[in-house]
Amino acid sequence: MKLLLDEMYPDAIAAGLSARDHDAVAAVELAELRNLSDVDVFAAAQREQRAVVTENVADFVPIANAHDAGGRAHCGLVLVHPRKYPRGNPRTIGAMVIALDALARRYAADRPTSMREWL
Repeated sequence: MKLLLDEMYPDAIAAGLSARDHDAVAAVELAELRNLSDVDVFAAAQREQRAVVTENVADFVPIANAHDAGGRAHCGLVLVHPRKYPRGNPRTIGAMVIALDALARRYAADRPTSMREWL
């Protein structure tokens, strides 16, 4: 499973996943993904066959639902609970790397499944 971390997450998470042999990028490390609308971030993730990692449930779930309603599978959403993985906590980066590593190992690398998983 390839991952695209939404703009709220530091590139250290993507680096930790890359060190574990996962294909992960953070929106903050790519100029072309910074400050895009959520629709455009989702579209970029689909072009690159990546699941989006985000805590922005209110915006990304309707986007994925519309994609599904159009009969198109997508590469998935990994929805992060902000209380379980608070961005201000220094331990969150390591905890997310561990959780995303385990999740990515459960899914095929490039098969759109329209999955939704919670961390």
